[in-house]
Amino acid sequence: MPRTPHLHVPDLSGRRAVVTGASDGIGFGIARRLAAAGAEVLLPVRNRVKGEAALARIRAAHPGARASLRALDLSSLRSVAALGEQLRAEGLPVHLLVNNAGVMTPPERQVTADGFELQLGTNHLGHVALVAHLLPLLVAGRARVTSQVSVAARSGEVNWDDVNWEASYAGMRAYGQSKIAFGLFGLELDRRSRAEGWGITSNLSHPGVAPTSLLGARAELGRERDTPQIALIRRLSRAGVLVGTVDSAQLPALFAATSPLARGGRLYGPSGPGHLGGGPAEHALFRPLRDARAAERVWRVSEELAGVSFAAPAAA
Repeated sequence: MPRTPHLHVPDLSGRRAVVTGASDGIGFGIARRLAAAGAEVLLPVRNRVKGEAALARIRAAHPGARASLRALDLSSLRSVAALGEQLRAEGLPVHLLVNNAGVMTPPERQVTADGFELQLGTNHLGHVALVAHLLPLLVAGRARVTSQVSVAARSGEVNWDDVNWEASYAGMRAYGQSKIAFGLFGLELDRRSRAEGWGITSNLSHPGVAPTSLLGARAELGRERDTPQIALIRRLSRAGVLVGTVDSAQLPALFAATSPLARGGRLYGPSGPGHLGGGPAEHALFRPLRDARAAERVWRVSEELAGVSFAAPAAA
């Protein structure tokens, strides 16, 4: 079995953390490590049963853990707004936000509750709306926001002529677009925070390649069987060859979210060959993420599509 590199997570007592996609896989591992370090961890989940099972596992491993569930469906802007309203009503600052949840390559084009292509709506716009709705709490906590992108963002571009892939759906290109757009948004968040004095630090991470459920059988995505890719990834992971494990794949986001060495506007991922596995390290920004004008455009278009605004006073 491949050995998981060690990563020290500093003491997070007194910090409140929100981790999306924490009911299984990488997100669960991140939430568990944050809870073990003393943070109060909120797990916003779509599937309550899976969320309860994840919560029970965290509490079994760390009996003193402060962890709780909230309801969230990132494919519904109404659900995102409801979570934001709930957390603002609680009135507690958010110190860490890990935007980890995502879906990948439905065989056929699907849309969200709001009519957006599913990957664009879930991976990108849902998280954009979440940041907007939590902005006063993030400012109050001088938060670090870590947004999970993908090696799929190494190439490609935003399909500005058809961002919803209505004319011709290509699952992998649509997935790559969602991660490029999300990465550009995360970088623009850091730039705007510095310009506006919000006190938020925003950076990016990517998990490399690991045998998570993203490419597994997902009936809700219309995928009844595991993809051939995930079968190969599982074999390579078990053999400790090239790719990572679910445990190692969580480390870049953990480093980006908690390390005093991690900085805003940077990308962190695995340090191994091809950046597919291994311990966390800083990477040069992927080429599609280097265009500041594209980042500004993504920000404006995302505000419009998600129906949110970052222009109001952040502390209001």
